Amino acid sequence: MKPVLEANKIRKVYGTRSNFYTAINDISLQVERGEFVSVMGPSGAGKTTLLNVLSSIDKPSSGEVKISGTNLFKMKSRELAVFRRDRLGFIFQDYNLLETMSLKDNIILPLSLSRTSSQETEARFQHIAKQFGIYDIRDKYPNEVSGGQKQRTSACRALITNPDLIFADEPTGALDSKAATHLLANLERVRTEEGATILMVTHDAFAASYSDRILFIKDGEIYQELAKGDSTRKSFFQKILAVLAELGGETDARD
Repeated sequence: MKPVLEANKIRKVYGTRSNFYTAINDISLQVERGEFVSVMGPSGAGKTTLLNVLSSIDKPSSGEVKISGTNLFKMKSRELAVFRRDRLGFIFQDYNLLETMSLKDNIILPLSLSRTSSQETEARFQHIAKQFGIYDIRDKYPNEVSGGQKQRTSACRALITNPDLIFADEPTGALDSKAATHLLANLERVRTEEGATILMVTHDAFAASYSDRILFIKDGEIYQELAKGDSTRKSFFQKILAVLAELGGETDARD
């Protein structure tokens, strides 16, 4: 079986030939179906740039990215927009919810745009909203709910299309520890029970301890890879902190 995500020699350079900055330098990686992979590293290491390139939000200076065998940067802009809508899911730190729409309407928006039948839309909505504890507040608006509820709504929106791959950019960054734990436990469950594939950028060792594997980035390159294997989440958390201490990056020691 082919990996869901294949990146080969990704490079991203900003500036001109005489004054340039290399944000990502020849990174290659794969993410298998059903994996929960985190990317960590110090501020300025290239984590978000890498996520943006892998998710087609930004174009690499060189290299290629394939998702489910499709080369993202050989598609025309219209094809890429449709692929992104139908095959990828996104969870952002600042939620990116539409304030004038109810939580339910925010969640089902990707299906509305793809003209999914109303029966199928309702079935998918009920399934995912109940999983994430959003169903009973479905008619509320974003300004009427907590940050944790907003982020779970964002996660439901990302998952409702049954995407090939979910990209999460610091999804717990604006949450308190209880809300973060609730979100991460739900993501772990959909990964375990439904085979969701997740790539998450985070500076938070607590959040990363929910993943199967971590890629540590330093100066735009992969510095180290750490697999959870048979470790408990608590022991994996300690291993993550040890690598972050070597890197000299931020460490969030809550647990």
